Amino acid sequence: MAEHTTHPGQVPEDDNLVQYGSIIRSPTTSPMAPRRRSSSRGSRHGDAALARKSTKEARDPNLDPNLPYRTLSPNANMAEFEIETKKGVIPGPADTERNYKLVTFTENDPENPKNWSMAYKWYCTMVVAVTCFVVAFSSSVITADVAGVAKEFNISNELALVPIAVFVVGFGVGPMAFAPLSEVVGRRIIYASTLFLAVIFVIPCAVAPNIATLIACRAIDGIAFSAPMTLVGGTLADMWRTEERGVPMAAFSAAPFIGPAIGPLVGGYLSDAAGWRWLYWIQLILAFIVWILITFTVPETYAPTILARRAAKLRKETGDLDHVTEADIDTRPFSERVGIFLVRPFQLLCQEMIVFLISLYMSVLYGLLYMFFVAYPIIFQKGKGYSAGTTGLMFIPLAVGVVGSAMCAPLVNGHYLKMVKKYHGKPPAEVRLIPMMLSCWLIPIGLFIFAWTSYTDLIWVGPALAGLPIGFGFLFLYNSANNYMVDSYQHQAASALAAKTFIRSFWGAATVLFTEQMYERLGDQWASSLLAFIGLACCGIPFLFWTFGARIRQRSKYAYGGEDDNSSGSSSSDEENIKPKNTTAPNHNDLEDLRRAQSYVSNP
Repeated sequence: MAEHTTHPGQVPEDDNLVQYGSIIRSPTTSPMAPRRRSSSRGSRHGDAALARKSTKEARDPNLDPNLPYRTLSPNANMAEFEIETKKGVIPGPADTERNYKLVTFTENDPENPKNWSMAYKWYCTMVVAVTCFVVAFSSSVITADVAGVAKEFNISNELALVPIAVFVVGFGVGPMAFAPLSEVVGRRIIYASTLFLAVIFVIPCAVAPNIATLIACRAIDGIAFSAPMTLVGGTLADMWRTEERGVPMAAFSAAPFIGPAIGPLVGGYLSDAAGWRWLYWIQLILAFIVWILITFTVPETYAPTILARRAAKLRKETGDLDHVTEADIDTRPFSERVGIFLVRPFQLLCQEMIVFLISLYMSVLYGLLYMFFVAYPIIFQKGKGYSAGTTGLMFIPLAVGVVGSAMCAPLVNGHYLKMVKKYHGKPPAEVRLIPMMLSCWLIPIGLFIFAWTSYTDLIWVGPALAGLPIGFGFLFLYNSANNYMVDSYQHQAASALAAKTFIRSFWGAATVLFTEQMYERLGDQWASSLLAFIGLACCGIPFLFWTFGARIRQRSKYAYGGEDDNSSGSSSSDEENIKPKNTTAPNHNDLEDLRRAQSYVSNP
């Protein structure tokens, strides 16, 4: 099918074409008219695009995965939320009775988070990053004294581990609702309400009279704490322009992994000094501080919510009902939207090989992280006789590896920009797998070191330093996986990432419950070696997609299957999809290349 294009200011010749959301509507008396015809989304800068009959994604090199693709209809014009205009409006969808005006930011608009001062943006960045750290810290700090809980309530160690498991399950359940809900009501109200709920339910955990109370309240805390973890990356994307986003995103990406590493360190010494209940009091103190900071000092950053409020204010002040946003003129029932964003992740997980295998790999890694919270006490406390505080020190190399990986983010971004130029601005999604293919070996290497240096008569250095390559590999693998799924599934990316988060959290929770039995039956060395062999087997996944990824995407119902000229049904080999064409590359300025980089997409 031939590609039809128009330019800004040019009237489309075909009535199926879209320009700044100009979509033909049928007559209706409602001021918020439903759309009758299907068309593709408006491009980032309002360029026209041909409506497609297929459900497959068209490649959008400037895709911003943080826009509300899940909650708006497929023909919504996302340019409204990304551009600034002199008058603060652009032409809305064409209608026979109404002349809709989509509200935009004005030039240098002070309410646009991207126009805030650098100092204030960094302050907000630090607040949300610290919030993410506190949430991750809360997930692991209680692992330092599982024995104390078991002793006080006279229960088995397995049952004492359940509060950890249900918290991790909450990390998988919460984002399924909170992420799309934030696209409807905004980020600030989700932060404020869920963190407040989390703070409240930490209190009964700290004073729990029995294990049932602890498990129930910990489950609620897991769901509530998952919301900030889900939204933090999107908040950073709201504030920072794409060309500015590298360092803030790299700093944020490290927080979800540093938190679990620092948790056992702090928790070990705190539980030794004050008992297991103080592991919850410290969560309460930290969570209350970040709730105050994020609720009262960080304003709304989500552009669709800010513009929706502005449109409502304009309608009230002027009496002109034509001032709207895309959300205002999408009259689909909320139940229909819920059906889409709750069902689609499971469709992708069950029907898409890329989503399934990447989710499987990330689940293995996530489970490994939580296995360490059980394995480290087995190796260092039970095997070497260390205290809980000293055992917590053994997590420091893991944290150092994560920080080192985050510091390498500029190198990864720089390499991707070179690949963008090499492929003339249209790199295949498989380019995102290069850091993954290099770093995947670090996980089994670290695990084999951990396994065969963990004998009780050997010094602590071997198993402790094994965390260094593992921590370094974690961040590279997670970010590469996220970016690959975003590039592969384009506007379906949020659902693909939700599927990954859901399945990995359930697996992470399960690993906590069987790790101790696994080490008892297999022995310390072979239990860790089993994990290493599983990690080694998973190393084949990025290489599989490097070889067959383009072919898989072409046959997929939802994935982006190639460049526009390949979507018409013409076939090409994998080599043709991955190998750059032998033509002279056009001149790309650095800004355009950076807009395509999109490295370190948030969803840890």
